[in-house]
Amino acid sequence: MFLLLCRRQSAMALDEFKAAVCEGRLTDAISNVQQRPLESFNSHTLSIAITGESGSGKSSLINAMRGLCAGDEGAAETGMLDTMREPMVYPDPILPGVTLWDLPGVGTFYFPLDTYCERLNLSQYEFFIIVGSQRFRSDHARLVREIQRIGKRFYFVRSKADVDLDASRRQRSSSYNQERILQQIREDCRRGVAAEGVGHPQVFVVSSREPNCYDFPLLRQTLQTELPSLKRHAFLLSLPAVASRIVNQKKADLKGEIWKTALFLCLLAAIPVPGIAFLCTFFGFRKHLFQHYSSFGVDDRSLSALAHQVGEPVRELTAVMTSLGTTPMMALKLLLDSVGAAVMVVEYSWKRLPVFGAMVSGGVALVTTYFMLRKSLASVADDTQRVLSKALEAEWENTI
Repeated sequence: MFLLLCRRQSAMALDEFKAAVCEGRLTDAISNVQQRPLESFNSHTLSIAITGESGSGKSSLINAMRGLCAGDEGAAETGMLDTMREPMVYPDPILPGVTLWDLPGVGTFYFPLDTYCERLNLSQYEFFIIVGSQRFRSDHARLVREIQRIGKRFYFVRSKADVDLDASRRQRSSSYNQERILQQIREDCRRGVAAEGVGHPQVFVVSSREPNCYDFPLLRQTLQTELPSLKRHAFLLSLPAVASRIVNQKKADLKGEIWKTALFLCLLAAIPVPGIAFLCTFFGFRKHLFQHYSSFGVDDRSLSALAHQVGEPVRELTAVMTSLGTTPMMALKLLLDSVGAAVMVVEYSWKRLPVFGAMVSGGVALVTTYFMLRKSLASVADDTQRVLSKALEAEWENTI
């Protein structure tokens, strides 16, 4: 019953988000997600990718997390040779709505480091556990950088602690201190992760052979405790793709109305009075340009409200916009580059051939304004997606 209620709340949140984006109420779209309790995201499935170097014990870690041993029915295949060519998925029987993805090892013949992230499309996963069985190395650093680049979170797991402890016991039996060695391993990994710009890295030293020892219980407890916020983070990460479909549909709908505006401006441009044609076309175009920004919710007023909503300076949102903006001087520049010059040139023909001049002026205004409005509409729609993604990025950073 509780899971069913969570699913309804999640579906309701998504529907309200879609409606707000469609209506150009980006602030309400973000606010809707912010006000949802963490429990409402429990029905969201969390895809956890287990990645790392070949032979580091990724598959053994998955089996230990699922309470299985190698050879048990449904267990991940383990072995000395890394023959995996495709990611394998396993449900977590303990944590609801969690799937564990066993990724091929990085740095193998089939998956070299340079192409690993692109070939496996790491952005499709929502959370990562990087597994390393040796000191923090360049392969680990590359994975950390890539995971940060795509805005995802991760744990770093140092595996095979039992092997390191046994080796240390044999080499320095008289000065052997298990806790001191484990702490040294943790600090080495923390320094490596922190060097890549990660504050307060989550590092666990484990042995898949002994899931009740070292940091393995802490790993399970931490993952279970953070699961609601991780699912919320994953939900936020899915929203840009949802918004993209809504914005593109809205752009397609508005595109069908552009010809009406262009035809009206064409009639204004055909007025046989020098200067009036250009002014009418300019102000008509400017008005509809403003309407595009307002309709999508990226006009100056809406951007200020959105920036306040997510706690970001307005300049951070406007920095991702590539269109010229909504100020009169910018609209004037855009118009002068295409319509203005053409209309002013044909005005000279009105004195000798008024009818012909009016037809030419109107035709130029029709064609040029139509394509300008289409271009501006596409730019504003793209800006909307970038602004919303930036706002969501600011929001999901608050959950990290």
